[in-house]
Amino acid sequence: SLVWAATPGMLFQEDKQSSLHPLNLSWVFGYNSSLAVHSLRDGEDRVLLYVSSHTVVIHDILRNRQHHFQGHANAISCLALSEDRRWLATADRGPDALIIVWDSFSGIPVHTIFGSHPEDGVSAIAISQDAKYLATISAGAVQRVCVWNWTSPTEKPVCSTELKPEFGHQDYVIFNPQNPHEFLSNSKTQVIFYLWVRTSAQGEQMTSLLSLQTFKTVVGHFSQSVFHFNNCQALTGTSAGKLVVWDTVSPSKDLQAKPHNMRATNLVPTQKESLTVLQVFESYIVTGDVKGQVKFYDGRLRFLTCYSHSKVGPIRSISFFKAPPDPPGDSPASCITSLIHQTLSLSHLNRNFILSTSDATVFHVATERPNFETVMEEAKKAVTTIACHPRQALLAVGSHCGLLKLWDYQQTKYLVSRIFPNASIQCLSYDPEGYILAAGFTDGSVYLLDAISLLSSCKEFKFSHGSVTHISFSHDSKYFATADEKYSVIVYKRVLQKGRRCWEHLAGLHSHYKPIRSILFGVQLDSNEPRLLSLGEDRQLVEYDLNSSSKDHLVVLHKDRIEQNAVPLCLAWYPQFSNESFILTANNCYKMKLYNTTTKMCRKTLLGPIYGSPLEKIQILPTTNTTDPQKHYLAYITKDKVGLQILPVDGNPHKSSAFICHPAGVSDLVSSYDGRCVFTAGGDDCTVMKWEVNLNALDAAASLGGEDLIPFYSLLDGGREGEFFRELEDYFYYVQLRRYGIDTLETRQVSTHIPLEEIPSVMRAMGFYPSEEKIEEMINEVKFSTFVDTGEQVTEINLGDFIKLYINHRPAFGLSMTRIQQAFQVLGYDNENGDKVIDRGDLLLLLQHRGEHMTEDELAWCLTTLLGRHPVEGGSEWDAYNLSGAAALTEEDIPAEITAEIFTADILGLPTAE
Repeated sequence: SLVWAATPGMLFQEDKQSSLHPLNLSWVFGYNSSLAVHSLRDGEDRVLLYVSSHTVVIHDILRNRQHHFQGHANAISCLALSEDRRWLATADRGPDALIIVWDSFSGIPVHTIFGSHPEDGVSAIAISQDAKYLATISAGAVQRVCVWNWTSPTEKPVCSTELKPEFGHQDYVIFNPQNPHEFLSNSKTQVIFYLWVRTSAQGEQMTSLLSLQTFKTVVGHFSQSVFHFNNCQALTGTSAGKLVVWDTVSPSKDLQAKPHNMRATNLVPTQKESLTVLQVFESYIVTGDVKGQVKFYDGRLRFLTCYSHSKVGPIRSISFFKAPPDPPGDSPASCITSLIHQTLSLSHLNRNFILSTSDATVFHVATERPNFETVMEEAKKAVTTIACHPRQALLAVGSHCGLLKLWDYQQTKYLVSRIFPNASIQCLSYDPEGYILAAGFTDGSVYLLDAISLLSSCKEFKFSHGSVTHISFSHDSKYFATADEKYSVIVYKRVLQKGRRCWEHLAGLHSHYKPIRSILFGVQLDSNEPRLLSLGEDRQLVEYDLNSSSKDHLVVLHKDRIEQNAVPLCLAWYPQFSNESFILTANNCYKMKLYNTTTKMCRKTLLGPIYGSPLEKIQILPTTNTTDPQKHYLAYITKDKVGLQILPVDGNPHKSSAFICHPAGVSDLVSSYDGRCVFTAGGDDCTVMKWEVNLNALDAAASLGGEDLIPFYSLLDGGREGEFFRELEDYFYYVQLRRYGIDTLETRQVSTHIPLEEIPSVMRAMGFYPSEEKIEEMINEVKFSTFVDTGEQVTEINLGDFIKLYINHRPAFGLSMTRIQQAFQVLGYDNENGDKVIDRGDLLLLLQHRGEHMTEDELAWCLTTLLGRHPVEGGSEWDAYNLSGAAALTEEDIPAEITAEIFTADILGLPTAE
């Protein structure tokens, strides 16, 4: 097998095969600085292993190449590496948490444990010295400790035990190197020792609490613990700079049945600074602290030496290079002599090590002549924004720690950086010419920087009263605009002063009353002048008149409400597929909409990608296809995924795909200038991921999904042969019968079309109840579908087009009882039984005066029909109902207090779950 034949370095020797996926992770910038960084090789080969979000990265620093282990759906919370550095165990927190054991030689996941800790996932993991067992601790409020034999095919733990809450949250675990049946864990206040045996269903545990009175001095919080290398002692580092020594006070007679009776026997003050790392390396005790110092002690805790540097921050992990193999011909006597020298002094220590800090910096430390070389320096706070140069392979990355980095993403080479002290970068944008990089900050300031050197090209602007959330430039670089968290849009203009180009503040406007989701520059249809639009969660699409605007006066040209209930989330110019120009939006109901760029009329509603959460940002990929310039693609992000969509959008689910990129949340998306790569920023996970685009794979997947109506049949209950489709056909024919008259004896002309005015009736008959505004949108969508090209209106719709219309307009997840209950939570009150209810009179008034208004007669007609009391139209009873209106509804028909369940089941007549 590949695992059996694998050797170190095999990962990078394999030829990269063309992937079958539309998006392929090719590089990761940044890493999770709260987890350890490991060195995988010996000598001068600097091959590091670290975690970035949900991905394990093996990074060959000197040869500038990466290999990625992908398998987790949640961010990796802990990892453990075997002594020989071959077997890697990773675990995560969240829904469907996994434990995966990887072969670091071949990159193959050799064992996966599902449902190990189903409540909250795993908070700590360790691997035994023989690499056979794993110890895991759950992340929930009530923690559970499990031991797994991952070489066994069973997915049940060998043993497990539940921890008492008073033990504190255990977040560190380690095996005894000399005995895989012993391990310990610690929280900030307690250390637990475990002993487990095969014949026991559960492991046994012992814990002891230290207090100020134990040693009559401050102990501090525990950080990490280790087993001593030459006896049965254990050590724990503390935040007070002390080492707690644990030893057996009264050892048990039957060690196979009970754990050691461990007690704190000594407290060794080593320093004042807090200890963050404690580990055993050969015959040394090694510590790391918050001052960036690495200290070595012998077995009796006598200080030997210290490595430190002023630029090193709090240490998170220490990883020594692997020991070189013994030279041939070494005798046992020479090995013993070497061991004696090793235990007496540090003269034998010629092993360099890798140091990682909690402020996201990795150092290579040479021990022969102390030298700290920076290997990686990444953002230590959230990476919120990225921007790609419009003409070169440059990627700018901004973070909340004030670090702005510039990368050559083709060579994956770091170029230059700039730190803005005490500032947080929120958004970035290049101008179309590629000379200027604009940066918006959380304090409301805007910097204009040289695109290459990152030096300021002018004095910063500060006209926003809140965090700058968006920046955009006009196509001719004459304007740029910002949006901020105070719902304002501010425009800046390029001017000439003393023969030199510079920028000045033009005007600003508080144009929205909810967060602004997007600002977008475009080009006027009849000229080359720029136009500016902003889209807010207040459902308003605002267009500004830049030509008529003057100093401190920003003129609004149009303000249109583009949604009735849904919230628009993103905005883009739609490629020109016909004579009509469109704006593309996506909303929180998984719908994408096309609006005429001039009239802002909704021309089409389409089902968007459904991958767990709505689209947060969309971007049209630049096209490089000269053979077919009409082929366009869309890149998008959801809450935690990145995806591609084939254009034009038509609701076909096979035309899109998505992949998990940042489980904790995606903060930004950009594409390269040639459309061959897309980049995602992960916000709090402090990483940026580069994805190579494979459009052929996406086209192939769409082709395999079928053509014409085949993809849409699969979205109907039961498909093409199901009862739902047959019922739809029956309704289609019934509409035609009703059109020609039910009682006529004349021969009817059966058609495959129905009039547009019958669309609402069939939609409601199929269980979709659109509002009047939605009905108007559907009818207009069909009526004007060919008007621009032919000048004629469509008056009929066939069955195939009706199916597409139905699928694209109906709610993505059908009717939801939850939404009705939420409405009652807002509009109702608690009755004496504690139920949320609405008064009958209040409900009738709400239906008449809120939302789409209904007259009293319309309300009476609807309610009596729903309640089954509608008389025959035209009779005397009909006239009475028509005259009396809603007053005709008696107390027997509608109770005085209405719950969500009564409204749904008794009034609307819809089935509800038991």
